[in-house]
Amino acid sequence: MAFACLGCMDITAAYSDVNTVTIKPVWPEGYEDLARAGVKVSVHNILNGGASSVRTDSEGKATVNLPNGLYMLSLSDRKGINIFNGTADKVTVSGDMEVTLPLERSEGGTILIKEIYVGGCSMAPKEGTYQTDKYVILHNNIDETVYLDSLCFGTASPYNSTSANPWTSRDEDGNTVFKPFVPIIQAVWQIGGDGKTFPLKPGGDAVICINGAIDHTVNVPLSVNLNNPDYFVCYNNGPNNFPNTSYHPAPGDKIRKDHILSLVIKTGTANAYAFSMSSPVVVIFKAKGTTIQKFVAPSGGSSRSENVIQIPGSTNDYVVTVPTGWILDGVEVFDGRSTSNTKRLMPSIDAGFVYQSNVFKGHTLFRKTDEEASAEAGFEVLQDTNNSTNDFYERETQSLHK
Repeated sequence: MAFACLGCMDITAAYSDVNTVTIKPVWPEGYEDLARAGVKVSVHNILNGGASSVRTDSEGKATVNLPNGLYMLSLSDRKGINIFNGTADKVTVSGDMEVTLPLERSEGGTILIKEIYVGGCSMAPKEGTYQTDKYVILHNNIDETVYLDSLCFGTASPYNSTSANPWTSRDEDGNTVFKPFVPIIQAVWQIGGDGKTFPLKPGGDAVICINGAIDHTVNVPLSVNLNNPDYFVCYNNGPNNFPNTSYHPAPGDKIRKDHILSLVIKTGTANAYAFSMSSPVVVIFKAKGTTIQKFVAPSGGSSRSENVIQIPGSTNDYVVTVPTGWILDGVEVFDGRSTSNTKRLMPSIDAGFVYQSNVFKGHTLFRKTDEEASAEAGFEVLQDTNNSTNDFYERETQSLHK
């Protein structure tokens, strides 16, 4: 409770090891004049899950009193189309200190991830649990029609937020340094089309079924019906691809053949598409200046593309190194049952995270609606700060559950 009240009371009396931490945001070149008072900096205690915030002063710095511990500090700000995000991950506080917080500029997305349902549900009234009904919903967040043609879908390495991350390092100031790519693991899936085949109107949604595009409620009432002609599905049951029918049954009778996503490349050895139930990174992207097929194709007599690389320390697992500039949207999910979560997405994609508290509860992660913007636009506009801590919440039932 003392931690939750940071900024509203002096907690020195509650702790003998309280330290003064000064947070100095570093704005991108050309945007230094945005350093000002009143910008919110979020503070998360990694070890106990506590959270609070503090505002910058007239010098553009924020000062907070923190007990010894391990913290994540993040800042999100928006001016016009420009979004600024910065994250200092796993900051060890054991004395008075100053933490620099480099900010990265990005822009609000056109196609956003609206919902992530991956945690499964109960099989009640039967005994047991169920997890082969995962889906993601995408949303057109602008006032003109966009096209889903050639859009790619995937998940990042490592699969779980509690795993060691081999793709990051630390600079001399202790800041997390990310690679200039997102390591897409296991597979890259792509929507087809000729460029104008799959329109998505302003405020429109598109469902991607990660597992079976069937009516799961027939046997599991708390699940969802994914047998819908408007839905897309990740499905390729070839013998060297994903033949496991428990996870990938044949699509339902209402699923259109052109809504079955193309398996661009498989980089792992599993017989079912591996996707974390507790803490995935979900990303959507489009290739720029080339096609995703050319990007992953072997060249120069090699058996593997230079853009498909081995995971450090692994013997047979590979990732596709998707450039960060190709990412349309990405969401970082943390396991709410753990205190050992680690960031995998850089701040320009997602400066924060959204907790999933548990699995097999039918819970889903859902993006907030910007009510004011929606009223002005005349269609649903979702909140978009490129910081899922601000933009998402955990809801108790899937939006597709009837």
